[in-house]
Amino acid sequence: MNFQSAYDELFSWCQQRDFAGHDPFDALNSRVFQSTPLAKSRNARFIWTQLLKRSPSDFRTLARVPPERNAKGIALFALAQIANHRRVKTDESEKQVREFVAGLLSMKIEGYSGACWGYNFDWQSRKFFAPRDTPTIVPTAFAARALIEAGRDLHDTARSVCDFIIRDLPRTVDNNAELCFSYAPKSDTRIFNASLLAAEVLASVGKLTGEQKLFELAEKAVRYVVNNQRPDGSWFYGADPNQSWIDNFHTAYILFSLKRIVEVSSFGSEFQPALERGYQFWKNNFFLAEGWPKYYHDDPYPADTHAAASAIVTFLECVALDSNAATLAQKVAAWTIQNLRDSRGFFYYQKRRFYTVRKPYMRWTQAWMLYALARLLEEQH
Repeated sequence: MNFQSAYDELFSWCQQRDFAGHDPFDALNSRVFQSTPLAKSRNARFIWTQLLKRSPSDFRTLARVPPERNAKGIALFALAQIANHRRVKTDESEKQVREFVAGLLSMKIEGYSGACWGYNFDWQSRKFFAPRDTPTIVPTAFAARALIEAGRDLHDTARSVCDFIIRDLPRTVDNNAELCFSYAPKSDTRIFNASLLAAEVLASVGKLTGEQKLFELAEKAVRYVVNNQRPDGSWFYGADPNQSWIDNFHTAYILFSLKRIVEVSSFGSEFQPALERGYQFWKNNFFLAEGWPKYYHDDPYPADTHAAASAIVTFLECVALDSNAATLAQKVAAWTIQNLRDSRGFFYYQKRRFYTVRKPYMRWTQAWMLYALARLLEEQH
């Protein structure tokens, strides 16, 4: 199957469902669970979330978890349609961009210093509990990326995102040389990719507005992440002892954001060597010869569509670093279509060692894969 057919069939499958669906982390939307006293227990919330996420069978219908739209998913769908419109430039593609951007803007969370977005479910992590519609930097940064790419008339909203980052996100590290933005208001995380996503927004908007303050904050946030790069070029997920794993897609997030910051900033040359070291570690440790995207640097399982899609996007973002990057993106895409795609057009969640989880998560797999295929087609155009 060619990439255009895979894109068209996936878009049609998502459109038929109004781009709404389930998510690996939406277990706490269960009306059954919420009706029990367990909903008030931190440990029970975490276990329930992990149980539904890791189960080889899907119990969400039985647990009465409704399919819903997700703000980050809509941001990814918007990015996919923006890439598609840059390629085909039709009235219909322009209309699709406008519709997704309008949907994204309608999902903004009110009551904060600037524009921000969150997830459509309560989320219990190891570190903190984020109630539904708590704004977090990851969906907010992807929304900002879509707004910046969509056009000048949306840049004021993108600038407003900077106010949320500057005023509402705690800084868990903040000194003369470095800073680290937390994941969400009232949290104290030190997650490298999340803080760098905030820096990407600040630098990208700074490029548009010329505000030196935004560049200064972005530079300090980048320096914190680069100073935590390991000697082999890798990054742990976060700074805490229980966050010392290295995975494919969070590394890809760091590389993508770092590449964009280096590209738009006068201070970028300082961090170019770190970008190159990180890219080489990622390229050399996360992919098998046939294009299989390993989840961890030291273990191929599970093969995850999210990891595959973010890898495709990141390879295409890094073509200036590596003349072979576009070919690698195509190889990962071809492997994913061959091994993780359903004949009905959607993509599976994960291929594990002894079985495949065929659940079609809308944000985690479908939105990411549509974005990846759109960027791949754009690059080939």
